[in-house]
Amino acid sequence: MSNVENLLNGDESILEKTITGIEGLDDITSGGLPQGRPTLVCGAAGCGKTIFAMEFIVHGAEMGEPGVFVSFEESIEDLKKNFISMNPNLNDLIDQNKISFDYVHIERSEIEETGEYDLEGLFIRLGYAIDSVGAKRIVLDTVEALFSGFSAEALLRAELRRLFQWLKNKGVTAVITGESGEKTLTRYGLEEYVADCVILLNNPVVNKITTRNLRIVKYRGSAHGTNEYPFLIDEKGITVLPITSIGLDHHVSEKHVSTGIERLDSMMDGKGFYKGSSVLLTGNAGTGKSSFAAQFVDAACRNGEKCIYFAFEESPEQIMRNMKSIGLDLRQWVDKGLLKFHATRPTLYGLEIHLVTLYQLVNEFIPDIVVIDPISNLITVGSLDDVKSMLMRLIDFLKDRKVTSLSTSLSLMGHIESDVGVSSLMDTWIDLRSRENNGERNRTLDIIKSRGMGHSNQLREFLITNNGIEVEDVYIGPYGMLTGSARISQIALEKAQKLMRQQEVERKQREIERKRNLMEVQIAEIKSKFEAEEEELERIIKQETLKEEILEKDQVKMAKIRKADKED
Repeated sequence: MSNVENLLNGDESILEKTITGIEGLDDITSGGLPQGRPTLVCGAAGCGKTIFAMEFIVHGAEMGEPGVFVSFEESIEDLKKNFISMNPNLNDLIDQNKISFDYVHIERSEIEETGEYDLEGLFIRLGYAIDSVGAKRIVLDTVEALFSGFSAEALLRAELRRLFQWLKNKGVTAVITGESGEKTLTRYGLEEYVADCVILLNNPVVNKITTRNLRIVKYRGSAHGTNEYPFLIDEKGITVLPITSIGLDHHVSEKHVSTGIERLDSMMDGKGFYKGSSVLLTGNAGTGKSSFAAQFVDAACRNGEKCIYFAFEESPEQIMRNMKSIGLDLRQWVDKGLLKFHATRPTLYGLEIHLVTLYQLVNEFIPDIVVIDPISNLITVGSLDDVKSMLMRLIDFLKDRKVTSLSTSLSLMGHIESDVGVSSLMDTWIDLRSRENNGERNRTLDIIKSRGMGHSNQLREFLITNNGIEVEDVYIGPYGMLTGSARISQIALEKAQKLMRQQEVERKQREIERKRNLMEVQIAEIKSKFEAEEEELERIIKQETLKEEILEKDQVKMAKIRKADKED
């Protein structure tokens, strides 16, 4: 197998690497910076080069690799003050002799250029600093300052090349920062050619919004991410978002998570959303998107699941107050540590910084549920394509973490698709509508799609009540979809008609019973009359029989008296 094939297959045994400890960067570089080689970190002023370098040194010291930070611009005290808030252990690491600072003061007015010069003195100074702490890492910040007092460009180039080679011979992993030139990555346009790895930082301003980006321009002997990655600098240091899109190899779950609304669960195959799936809730203004999201969050917290609510329109206090009016007490979940709000205006950051912030908070809080309300507001800070790209990466990231996400999005009146147009990315899409009829507005929901389950195709009316959202049962009458007072009136009419039918049936049943009773009375009278007549006839028969017997006896007696012949 060739070296190229090994690289493509991720075989990193060819080149040893030094882990930077900067979150996300080691993923992009497939393991860190080239070990024992110089890396150039270049960019314009204010893009984060010195912070990057300091993070590299501090994380290395924390991992057991001592380092030397050589500054040509800032004093040691200024550096400590600048970075102590990001790295509280900085002084301890210095006391433990794991980090050494050296400030090389260079002032143009103090330099008198006479003949050729070289960097032998600097090499001796660097060598001493490296040996004093047994350094495995070194930072030179910034290299241009070293040559700021001299004008012999050819000589500068030669000395720069010699400096990089010297660092490589020392076997230390070096980060050298450099200022960007007008048409080159660095001011002298040489460092990028002699460095084994070049990382470019920039912070362009688009639509008055700044976004910090990082790009690996080259990396000798290693495969690496080639895209431009956003990164965030906050009180914890640098976080790089390594994803452009994670891909489609994430695992899926067979488990479900309740929507928080019993009848909506029934419409979703009786179980709710798939755990780890993405849900889009679209609707016109005032259709109840945030209320649905809040009820979903409330149900999840009741089951002990953790949620992050990213709000781009309302403050957390406003959301909690509003949801309390419909019977949802979200504050209790905040107090119990199950719910975390993060509310900002979309215009506070660029899209990529929003993505990095979401990425960072999800990694810190490890939620089961993420709500983004609403994603449609993001179009105020980027084009439609940019927003779709950002959301695609976010959804892939959340799916990879098995986090169920629910995003709300505003759609224009009369349109189903949202302004953002990301419905094709989502696993489940529920559309909320406000319908005007008979002088009133009524809300309906419609499950447009839900991948992997047999969901209802019925439009349902729902009400926002003091006890939360209540979905009405499906109307099965002959008049199609009815909502609001029309539905209530029709249901009342059908109840009245049903009652009349029941009363008619009961009347007929009572008529049958009455006739049955009358018939039985008549039968009883006939039977009684028959029995009376039968008794009379039997009495007459007995009298006639008795008379006949008496007559026969009298005849026998008369025959004896008259001595009549005996009968044979």
